[in-house]
Amino acid sequence: MPSPVSSIPNLGPASEAAFAKAGIHSAEEIRDIGADEAYRRLLAAGTQAHFIGYYVLHMGLQGRPWNDCQGDEKKALRARFDAIKADFQGTKEKGRSDLEAALQFFGVIEKR
Repeated sequence: MPSPVSSIPNLGPASEAAFAKAGIHSAEEIRDIGADEAYRRLLAAGTQAHFIGYYVLHMGLQGRPWNDCQGDEKKALRARFDAIKADFQGTKEKGRSDLEAALQFFGVIEKR
């Protein structure tokens, strides 16, 4: 039986609902696709980008408290977050609908 998303440390019912909206229904799915891909799917489903939510997910997947992210590790995660956010915003700025952006993301249609 799959584990609920909320079984990942730092994630609760609100995170579980957001991931369900993004089509992710278990902790195993998140572990399989990784934090970056899971976060991209949250953005594609309409979740507003927020750095804390991104690094909380990373810390949780490592079994660490959310506030354990500091120093160079936090700077590196910030750079990754900024790149994910910029890539996602780039699809919206190019005039693509959310559906087109998702299809492009999964390789169904080509990038413009």
